[in-house]
Amino acid sequence: MRSSASEIVARARFLSIIFVIAALLLSAQLYIVQIIHGEAYRERARGQYVERSRDSLERSDIYFTELSGSLIAAAVMQSGWRLVIVPRDIEEPDVLYEKLSAITSLDRERFFASAAKKNDPHEEVAIRLDDDTASAIRRMRLPGVLLAPDKWRYYPGHELAAHAIGFVGYRGDDRVGVYGLERFYEKTLARIGSGLYVNPFAELFMNIGAALSRDPASNEGDVITSIEPQVETRLEHTLDTVVSTYAPKFAGGIVMDPKTGEIIAMAVRPTFDPNTYGTADTTDLFLNPLVENVYEMGSIMKPLTVAAGLDVGAISQRTTYEDRGCITRSGKTICNYDKKARGIATMQQILNQSLNLGATFIAERVGHNVFREYVHAFGLGEKTGIDLPSEARGRVDTLDGNYEVDLASASFGQSIAMSAIGMTRALGALANDGVLPSPHMAKSVRQESGVVRALSVAEGPRVLKSETVSEVSNMLVEVFDTSLLGGILKEEHHTIAAKTGTAQIAIPGGGGYYPDRYLHSFFGYFPAHEPRFIVFLLAVEPKGVEFASASLAKPFHEIAKFLINYYDIPPDR
Repeated sequence: MRSSASEIVARARFLSIIFVIAALLLSAQLYIVQIIHGEAYRERARGQYVERSRDSLERSDIYFTELSGSLIAAAVMQSGWRLVIVPRDIEEPDVLYEKLSAITSLDRERFFASAAKKNDPHEEVAIRLDDDTASAIRRMRLPGVLLAPDKWRYYPGHELAAHAIGFVGYRGDDRVGVYGLERFYEKTLARIGSGLYVNPFAELFMNIGAALSRDPASNEGDVITSIEPQVETRLEHTLDTVVSTYAPKFAGGIVMDPKTGEIIAMAVRPTFDPNTYGTADTTDLFLNPLVENVYEMGSIMKPLTVAAGLDVGAISQRTTYEDRGCITRSGKTICNYDKKARGIATMQQILNQSLNLGATFIAERVGHNVFREYVHAFGLGEKTGIDLPSEARGRVDTLDGNYEVDLASASFGQSIAMSAIGMTRALGALANDGVLPSPHMAKSVRQESGVVRALSVAEGPRVLKSETVSEVSNMLVEVFDTSLLGGILKEEHHTIAAKTGTAQIAIPGGGGYYPDRYLHSFFGYFPAHEPRFIVFLLAVEPKGVEFASASLAKPFHEIAKFLINYYDIPPDR
C-alpha cells in the first residue's frame, strides 16, 4: 500500500508540474498576443487586407530622455492605410477617380495608368491615409477598391536632433537606416520577422536569450538615448542665432556629461526635416560634420598643451618665458595672433591672451617625442568610438617628423586636425579628473519583452594626473572670469573653465592658409572642479567677425546659464 500511495503522489506531482508549465506557456502566449503583438493583430483585423508592400516597414522606436527620466519619442512607426485598386474589377475609371479624389488627394496620371493595367492583381494609387479617410472610403463600398494597412517612419520632433537621429531611406530595394542612430543601430531597430505568429516555446526562449545576452544592442528593441529634448532645443536655438548673425558655412554644438560620456545634445546648422528628406537640395546636408569631418581647431588646443607641460613637470604655473612676438622654426615664421611681443610672460598669460609663442615654448620644453605621445594619449589621432556612423579619424601625422615648425604649430592647434567630437573628448579629460570620457548617445535598449537593459560603455584611460587637471581648471576659470570679453561673463556663484579658439583654414593641396577665412571654436565646463557638463561650439567661416571670443563666447554663456538653471546646479563659490 505504501508503494502504491507513493506512486500516486509522484504522479500527482508530475501532473501538477505539467499543468503549471502549460499555464505559464498559455500566460506567456496571451501576453505575447495581447500586449506585444496586440496592436498588430488589431490592425490586421480591420478592414480589407491585401498583400503588404515592400514599402511597408516594421521597426523599433528611438527615444529622447527628459531630465525627469520620461521618454519622448524621437523616431516611431506611424500607422495608416494604402489605397489599392484591382484594375480588372473597375468598369468606369473616370467615375471611380472622381469619387476617390473627393475624399483624398490622388495623382491623376498615376491613377489612370494603374487602372489600365488589367492583368495586374492590384495597384497602389495612394499611401499614408489616416483612419478617417480610410473609413470614408470603406463606407462607399466601391468595387475594385481595397485598403491595405501601412506603416512608415515618423519623426515627431521634425528637425530636432536630425543629424544625430538620422532617418530611414532606401538602400537598393530595402528600407533601412541610412544616417545617424537609425543607421548605427540598424540591427537593433530593424524587425526582421515578417509574420505575427511565433511558436510560444520559441518566443519564450528568444526573450530569455535576449535578456541574458552580453550585448543588448545585438537584439531587436527600442533605442533610448541620452539626448535631453529641452537642452537640444536650446542648443539649436542658440546655433540659429549664431547663423543669423554671422552666416558661417555651418555651425555646430555638443553638450556632454564628461563623467559618463553621455551626449545630452548635438546639433548642426543648416539642418533638415527627416520626415521630408527627399526635398533637400543635396545629400551633403545629411552628413554630420561634428563627427565625419576633421578641422584644425586652433587655440582650444592650448589648455591641452599646458596640461602636458604641467603633467611631466616641464613647467609650473610660476614658469616664465620671453615672448618676442615672432620666432622662426624650420625656416618658417611663427607669430602671436597680433605679432606683438609681451616680454617676460607667465603661463597664465599664455591662456589669458592666447599666445602662440607661449604654447610653442611649452611644447619645446616638453620635447617633440613626449608631446607627440600626449597628443596620441588624448585620442586626437583616432576615432572616439561614438555610436554614430562614418566617424573620421584625427590627422596628427605631421608630428611623426622632426620638424620644429610642426611641433610649434601643433601646440596651438594648427597643422593637426581632428573631429569636433574628438576634440570634445580630449578636452573632456580636463573635466573628468584626467580620464578620457567615452562619448555615446544610446543609454539602453528596451527589448520586445519590455525589459530595459543598459548599454555598457568602456571607461577611457587616464591621461593626466588629478593635480594637473586641478591646476589647468584654475587657470581656465581665470581666463573666463577676467580675460574673456573683459570678464563681463563671469558667473558670481558658479565657476566656469573655458577657452576660445580661432584657427586659420588651410588651403587645399598644401598651399598654406587663407588670409581671411577662420574656424571659430569654444569650449567650457562647469562647475570647474565638479563638472556636470562640457559644452563645445564650432562655426566655420563666420562672416564679419575675426575672433571666436566675439562670435561664440556669449552663445556659450547662454547655454551654460540655461544648463545651470535647468539642472539646478548648486553654487560652488
